[in-house]
Amino acid sequence: MPPADRTPSRLRLDAALHGLATTFRGMTAVPDENNCECHWGSAEDLAQLKTPDVALDPDLLRRTWQATDWSDHGAVLRRILPQFAAALAGGRVEPLFDMGDVGQSFGRGKWQQWPADQTASVREFLHAWWADSLTAPDTAVPAYEVFAVCAEASGTVTPWLAVWDGTTHPTAGRRLVEALGRWEYDLLGDELPWYAREHDEKRIGELSAWLADRAPARLTSQGAPEEMYHRVRLLGLSGPARWEDPHWPGHTY
Repeated sequence: MPPADRTPSRLRLDAALHGLATTFRGMTAVPDENNCECHWGSAEDLAQLKTPDVALDPDLLRRTWQATDWSDHGAVLRRILPQFAAALAGGRVEPLFDMGDVGQSFGRGKWQQWPADQTASVREFLHAWWADSLTAPDTAVPAYEVFAVCAEASGTVTPWLAVWDGTTHPTAGRRLVEALGRWEYDLLGDELPWYAREHDEKRIGELSAWLADRAPARLTSQGAPEEMYHRVRLLGLSGPARWEDPHWPGHTY
């Protein structure tokens, strides 16, 4: 049997990281890629992005994934993906705002438009990381932050909620309680509970509706406090029905 920390979900994540390393081996930024030496980094830093398979120091990796002005962000993302994904899974990535930043870097790379094998490799990493965050006894990154990465990277909450819905492991219920503790204030104010570049009513509505419908049973299994049930119920209401409810928590926005 595998060691205790090598759960099926962790083994899947390890395999997904290996798949990224294999798929994106030898990738580089495009030859004419450039960036501002004053604000991004030196010519020597840039040269490393045009050299395949050389590990970047953590600060250079951070500056690279956070930059929004690459001429070919997709090529830059492919260059750093094996190291970037491993750092993400290991909890070694610190975003400027929250993990929505990270997902937006994936989105800017338009990974869903890449060749099929590359797209499949990225998708499997995101799904494996998400599944592990829901079931592993300990994770380097909280599940609600992994969810933000996946939602921003893909532009949708639908597949990630479907995985959560189908995961009956008790830990997935605990992760839901943790997420609600972080999310309820923003969602009750009709905002996404992570850094997003645009207001997205579709994702807000879908996430709120799913929580209102599916969370109560999970809350019961986790012995959640009564006020959390009311927060979830309020997510299923809108307008005056929400903020005039006797259990409105008094949030101001």
